[in-house]
Amino acid sequence: MTPDDKAILAASAPWLGALLNVVPGLGSGYIYQRRWRAYWITTALATGWFLLGAVLGGAGTAVDPSTADPTDQLIGLGGLLLLAAITAAEAFRAARQARTE
Repeated sequence: MTPDDKAILAASAPWLGALLNVVPGLGSGYIYQRRWRAYWITTALATGWFLLGAVLGGAGTAVDPSTADPTDQLIGLGGLLLLAAITAAEAFRAARQARTE
């Protein structure tokens, strides 16, 4: 008999799901928790953030990356770090909540 999604989530370590969402890449903790919808939403948001940066950055930076504005690079990095922090907190909360239910 295969365990249901709630049992798998309850069996996962909350701290590990949070850590995996921050350290190796955005959404890796969701793969560990087998939460595919949350993983694909996070992947879509990160991809959208990259694409938005590429569109707003202009074509000049594609030819010569040294012409990129450092402020724009910090905004891009800050957005990805914010996404990582939010997904880490959410993965931790979901695993803790599944353990208490």
